[in-house]
Amino acid sequence: MTWKLDESSLTPAGTIAWGRAGSGPPLVLAHGWPWSSYSWHRIIPALADQFTVFWYDMPGYGQSKMNADQRTGLDVQGEIFAFMLGQWGLDRPSILAHDFGGATTLRAHLLHDREFDRLVLMNVVAMRPWGSAFFDHVGRHVDAFIGLPPHIHEAVVRAYIKGALVSDIAPQDFAELAGPWLTDNGRVSFYRQFAQADEQYTAEVEPLFGDMRCPVQILWGEDDPWIPLDRGRALHGLMPDAGFETMPGVGHLPQLEAPDLVLAAVSAFLER
Repeated sequence: MTWKLDESSLTPAGTIAWGRAGSGPPLVLAHGWPWSSYSWHRIIPALADQFTVFWYDMPGYGQSKMNADQRTGLDVQGEIFAFMLGQWGLDRPSILAHDFGGATTLRAHLLHDREFDRLVLMNVVAMRPWGSAFFDHVGRHVDAFIGLPPHIHEAVVRAYIKGALVSDIAPQDFAELAGPWLTDNGRVSFYRQFAQADEQYTAEVEPLFGDMRCPVQILWGEDDPWIPLDRGRALHGLMPDAGFETMPGVGHLPQLEAPDLVLAAVSAFLER
């Protein structure tokens, strides 16, 4: 049972590529930035033994629609996540969210009234502050970065992805993560998304974190160089009823850096 994107849906944000596997209760995977649903490929087979697993590439990511004037901010991502649940006919699925997938799914739940059975938030963007000095710099100079020669752009993408890791991942995994951003459309989408990153989209949901309507488990790679463990603890402080578990020696991409740890923690929570 392998990751693939062999289905598509037309949404208000363009065509979305998606896939599914397995049987059992529904489980939806929400990736983050600058990843794609490929980031889940090492844990999908085991999850599909227990669940009907759904995954998709967000608008502007991976194999989904990319264009120069596309809106791909967290407001759009929350709306499209809610839309895709409707497309799949899922009333109360479990959710596993990573990075921007955190804010995306929280917005769908708290602002768009989508109900979840359980929610796992893994190294997520969910509350202010987020981003970095580089993130801000690129967002203010998008046109200059879009004009970089292809080989320099590729070096930027690869360095950016490597900055999320504290342990090596398979070379093929690294290549697949970078690949969508190395096309002409991908280069434009990569930098445009820096410009559309806006903390207002997490500010809108932060006051509602105490109103979660489902069990929540916060899962964090302890050595995350992008979103430090203290941010995970702060999020837990705003969701006092949530569980909280850390993974030692793991960075920002636990599903590729330590898939067995992720599977053990996620399965234990979802099976309770």
